[in-house]
Amino acid sequence: MSNDKGLQDAHVKIGTKQTVRAVELGEASEVYVAMDADQRMIAKITSLCVKSGVKITEVETMRELGKACGIEVGAAMVAVLK
Repeated sequence: MSNDKGLQDAHVKIGTKQTVRAVELGEASEVYVAMDADQRMIAKITSLCVKSGVKITEVETMRELGKACGIEVGAAMVAVLK
């Protein structure tokens, strides 16, 4: 990606509810998960992604993931749409 906005340029859904919904609807091609997010949320999205055949990429922190999306706050998970 050519500019500083990172993931924001791609078609993405930021946040737990939107990410889960995108995977359930078969719209997600890849999910980024922050390893410092709530462990129950990580477990839920991981099992959903495995069941749905969606690639999971782990990111160190929620802050790092939020920054990659061009937002000022942390993000627990992000779905990249097909």
